[in-house]
Amino acid sequence: MAELEYNDADIAGILERTKTIAMVGASGNWVRPSHFAMKYLKSKGYRVIPVNPGEAGATLLGETVYGNLAAIPDDFQMVDIFRDSNAAGRVTDQVAAIKNKGIEVIWMQLGVRNDDAAKRAEAAGLTVIMDRCPKIEYGRLYGELSWSGVNSRIISAKRPRLWGQRERGDHG
Repeated sequence: MAELEYNDADIAGILERTKTIAMVGASGNWVRPSHFAMKYLKSKGYRVIPVNPGEAGATLLGETVYGNLAAIPDDFQMVDIFRDSNAAGRVTDQVAAIKNKGIEVIWMQLGVRNDDAAKRAEAAGLTVIMDRCPKIEYGRLYGELSWSGVNSRIISAKRPRLWGQRERGDHG
């Protein structure tokens, strides 16, 4: 399997253009990575719509939880998949079926990779990111990871404004 490589400018462009994210596999359990990622992304100004059939109808971090992507009444630009690689294929096929909701990006979380699903999504005109976390990429590209001593591969003596003008709470 070939190593996945993504250009920082492309990732930053996705993060800049995206306003609303549907998070498949969002959890109400505060110790789950999806819950933490949802909370973080919301703090950065994104609207994150949780999708979890087991929690459909509940409220999670101020948003109604939906049982599937097609049930979401609003448009969203990104689908963030917190499911395993096999499930990512099924989710990708659902996305292709409802692309009229403004979806541009399928983002598969850390450890999630489905090359066949990615090919199908790309053939449908979608951008696919695999085995990455938008929370981590946001922190890395906007200099927040280095505050914690993590090597983000971006060297600076001051807090960078690398990619556009996005700031906390700025929706565009």
